[in-house]
Amino acid sequence: MGLEEAQITSSQPDLKAICDTLIELAFEAGKIITGALPDTGTTGAKKNSSDLVTDYDRARYPDFELHGEEFCDPSFFPLTDAPTFIIEPIDGTVNFIHGFPHACVSIGFAVSRIPAVGVVLNPFTQTLYSAIRGKGAFIKRDIPLPLRGAETEPLSGLEHSLIGIEWGSARTGNNWETKIRTFEKLGSAALNLCAVAAGTLDLYWEGGCWAWGVCAGWIILEEAGGIIVGGNPGEWRATVDGRKYLAIRAAPSGVSQRTLVEEFWGAIQGRLQY
Repeated sequence: MGLEEAQITSSQPDLKAICDTLIELAFEAGKIITGALPDTGTTGAKKNSSDLVTDYDRARYPDFELHGEEFCDPSFFPLTDAPTFIIEPIDGTVNFIHGFPHACVSIGFAVSRIPAVGVVLNPFTQTLYSAIRGKGAFIKRDIPLPLRGAETEPLSGLEHSLIGIEWGSARTGNNWETKIRTFEKLGSAALNLCAVAAGTLDLYWEGGCWAWGVCAGWIILEEAGGIIVGGNPGEWRATVDGRKYLAIRAAPSGVSQRTLVEEFWGAIQGRLQY
C-alpha cells in the first residue's frame, strides 16, 4: 500500500458508498442541467444542481467539508486536508451556454487533498465516468478504462500525439500570452481528463482550472493508468488545487510517460503563473 492509499484508508470513509451516492446525485443534477434553457443563462441551473448535491452531502456526511465555486471563494476558503467533497455542478459553462453538449457534472471526494473518488457525467449523452482509488476506473459503471486498444497502444512521441489544451476564460495577461505562444507551436484540441483516461486523447494541458474542475477527472485518470504532473516544466508533483496540470494517458511500452512529459514541457513557450 502506497502513502496516498494509506492516508485515505486511515480516515476510513466508505469510498464505495460515497461513489454510489455521487453517481446517484450526478444523474439527478444532470436532469436539472438538461432541463435548463441555455438562453436564460446557467446561474439557475448551476445553483440548483449545486444545492441538490451539497444539501444531500451535508445531510448524509455532516462531518465532511464542501468545496466548490458555487459556495466558497478559494482565496478565503482554501482546500484543506479534511475529507472534502469537491463539486462543479456544470463544468464547461461556455459550451453549455452555446448549446454545445460537451459539459458535465463533476463531483470528487478528496482526503488529505488527494482525490479518492470521482464521478463525471455528461448529462446530454448520459456518459458516466467513475473511479475509486485502488479500485479502477470505469465508463458506464462497468466498462474498464482505458478502453480496449488504448491500453495496448504505446505512446510514440509528441509529434504523433493527440493533445487537448484548454483556453480558459481569461483573455489577457501573462498566462494568455504563454498559452498563445505554446498553442501556435503545438496545435490544440479541447477535450478533457476523461478522454485521456479513456485513451482517446494522449495528453491534456490545463492552466487556470480550479480544484472542482479536476478532482473527479484526476482520480479517474490515475485509476486508468494515467498520470498528472504540473503544467510548467519541472513540476513533477502536482496538487489538486495547483491550477496547472499536464495529464498523460496510460501506455504499456514505447515512449515512456516521463519522456513525453519532458518533451511537452520543452514545447511550452513561457510559464503559467497562478
